[in-house]
Amino acid sequence: MRPALNTVDLIVSDLGASIAFYARLGLDFTIDPHSPEHAGCDLPNGLHVMLDTEGFRTPFLPGWTAPDGGPRTLLCFEFDAPAEVDAKYAELVEAGHRGIAEPFDAFWGMRYATVADPDGGGVDLYATLPAS
Repeated sequence: MRPALNTVDLIVSDLGASIAFYARLGLDFTIDPHSPEHAGCDLPNGLHVMLDTEGFRTPFLPGWTAPDGGPRTLLCFEFDAPAEVDAKYAELVEAGHRGIAEPFDAFWGMRYATVADPDGGGVDLYATLPAS
């Protein structure tokens, strides 16, 4: 049997702040009516993204502690045009989110930038550069 990756679960310190951050990227989270510390979002490509507060998730992860240092995982969001990467990066930084890497033209043919979500997790923003 080959497993299928269909869900990503992010452990967050502030559910409301995380919902607001990801809403700026077009994700529409719904808080679970049975657990106000859990929210989910279904993406058009079939992936389900969950946000769980530390308090909700830690009882199921004995010994877990929040990581420190730089992000070890990056969520990557594709945009239709390079200018959209620049605009979204500026919007997020202006909203108070930490920029990790300002927009740049990567040698692999994409406009790329990275911001931190409210818990310091990396979020890449990218778009294919026009052919030269």
